[in-house]
Amino acid sequence: MTPAFDVVVPTAGRPSLRILVERLVSLAGPQPGKIIVVADGRLRSQELPSRVELLAGPGRGPAAARNLGWRAADAAWVAFLDDDVIPEHDWLSRLGADLVVEEHVAGSQGRIHVPLPRHRRPTDWERNVKGLEHARYATADMAYRRSALEELAGFDERFPRAFREDTDLALRLMKRGYRIELGASCIQ
Repeated sequence: MTPAFDVVVPTAGRPSLRILVERLVSLAGPQPGKIIVVADGRLRSQELPSRVELLAGPGRGPAAARNLGWRAADAAWVAFLDDDVIPEHDWLSRLGADLVVEEHVAGSQGRIHVPLPRHRRPTDWERNVKGLEHARYATADMAYRRSALEELAGFDERFPRAFREDTDLALRLMKRGYRIELGASCIQ
C-alpha cells in the first residue's frame, strides 16, 4: 500500500509553474493529500488549479520555502518538485512505489531527464543543466519522510539560493544512519 504523501513546490513565480501544476493535477495514480506551492515571488492564486494550496513564502530562497511547505504538509512523506520540471505521465504511480521502503530509508530521489535541443547545437548552459541527470540528492524530484525532516529541522536556511541546500540535508540524514534510495519516478 502506498504511504500518504504531499507535494511541495517552491517557486519564484516562473511561467513553467503553471505547466507543472496542471500536469500534476491531471496525473493518474495515487494522489497526494495536498499540493502546496510556496511562492517566494508574486503569484496570484487564480493562476493555479483550485486543488493547489498557495502559501506566501518568506522571500529567503528555496530552502526556506521548502521548509514552510513541508511544515504545512500533513502526510508521512513529502515530495519536492522544482517549479520548472514536468513529471512523466506515470510519476505518481512510480513515486508511490518508491515510498514503500524500510523504516531506515529517509528519502527517495527521482530520476531527472534533461532533453537537449535536436534542431541545433546545445548551449553551454543547456549542457550544464543536462549534468543534473547525474546529480545526487537534487530536490528537483525528491521525497523525504516527514519524521526525518522534523528530526533535522528540515533544510538549512543559511543556503539562500538553490545550490547545495539539498545535498546538505541528504548528508546530514546519512550521518544519522538513514539511507536515501534512487527511485523510479522521473521528471524532465
